[in-house]
Amino acid sequence: MKNVLVLGAGLVARPLVNYLLDLPDLAVVVADVEPARAEKLVAGRPRGRAIALDISDRGALAAAIGRSDLVVSLVPYTFHPAVAELAIEQGKHVVTASYVSPAMKDLDGRAKAKGVVLLNELGLDPGIDHMEAMRIIHEVHEAGGRVLVFTSWCGGLPAPESNTNPFGYKFSWSPRGVLLASKNSARYLRDGRIVPVPASDLFAAPEIIHIPGLGEFEGYPNRDSVSYRETYGIPEALTVLRGTLRYAGWCETLRKMVELGLLDETPADRSGSTFLGLMRELSQAAPGADVRAAGAARLKLGPDSAILSRLEWLGLFEARPLPLERGSAFDNLAALMVEKLAYTAGERDMIVLRHEFLVRTEAGRSERIVSSLVDFGVPGGDSSMSRTVGLPAAIGARLILEGRIRAAGVQVPVLPEIYDPILDELGTLGIRFEEKRQIL
Repeated sequence: MKNVLVLGAGLVARPLVNYLLDLPDLAVVVADVEPARAEKLVAGRPRGRAIALDISDRGALAAAIGRSDLVVSLVPYTFHPAVAELAIEQGKHVVTASYVSPAMKDLDGRAKAKGVVLLNELGLDPGIDHMEAMRIIHEVHEAGGRVLVFTSWCGGLPAPESNTNPFGYKFSWSPRGVLLASKNSARYLRDGRIVPVPASDLFAAPEIIHIPGLGEFEGYPNRDSVSYRETYGIPEALTVLRGTLRYAGWCETLRKMVELGLLDETPADRSGSTFLGLMRELSQAAPGADVRAAGAARLKLGPDSAILSRLEWLGLFEARPLPLERGSAFDNLAALMVEKLAYTAGERDMIVLRHEFLVRTEAGRSERIVSSLVDFGVPGGDSSMSRTVGLPAAIGARLILEGRIRAAGVQVPVLPEIYDPILDELGTLGIRFEEKRQIL
């Protein structure tokens, strides 16, 4: 009997835990700082157990890892290196759904020396996007072709019928992660030229992306796309761009929220203050002045701006006590958005992932390849986000335990031994891409 430790019982954990517990030769321990959340995931399953664990308690974390054969870390990405370090010391494998951080990358040599697999980026984006991209890229290269252009857009959004608020967004994964990503800088390759995008301009010029059957979305660049020319083995590519999809209005609104300072993470004592008071402070409104008007002036917006209407709908101009009087503006905004941008019972989320390639074939022809994944959550059941993040990580964990993934060290799913079986099994679970090709 193999033992798997799952760290974190949050929004994407349930499909992963269920998948692992459905395997006959695995026992699963789910650890969370809120043990009731973990207990809910394993209740009634004889090979499942829930424990309380604060991952900042290094001794308790090391002991929990020591009792496992493999760790799936679903905690915030900043904790992954600490988890991996303890796992390496005890010869245990680790799976995460997060980007490889510099601190994680630094563990590569130690993991290889101990024969430990640290398999990262095994979720949706990053994760399934890598796997489908590499499947097509390897196919093109094996046929003697070259990839000249690669663009990828991905969004986790409310399904059209569940898109019921002015932000066009609801949280299906870590709210802090969504908001923190709004502060990232980015860069991408366009026609052979590197295009840097400072964080302040991340939402300045979204592209309009048409998804057949769903309409138009806003797209903005996601982190460092340039590095994927090397990661994906396409040095011939002149354009490489990975981006995020949102419904219309998100980019202009988040840009102004960042500009106003609502995503400032500096702690401050705002005892007795309200959201209206926070907005008065950030908009630098004079005593007795209309805060909404002051905010409009500060952001150079008209009084009837849709952006102001969204902030008003959110409740930022209400004399409502701040939930975290000694927290940052970011902390209080996140708490408010979690409340207001939540899915209600029976609503569906939606995943949209679209890869587009421009290929030069061995015969010198130009070919356009589009591979798309559109997936919906199950009303009253698992969200699409939880399935597309949790299931790849669960399948990857199984493959490691079965000895089918042996590449030690820090890995991402760009090798056929990793992505082929995962994509195949995802297809049997209803998560599959639709591919279209056109000779130009």
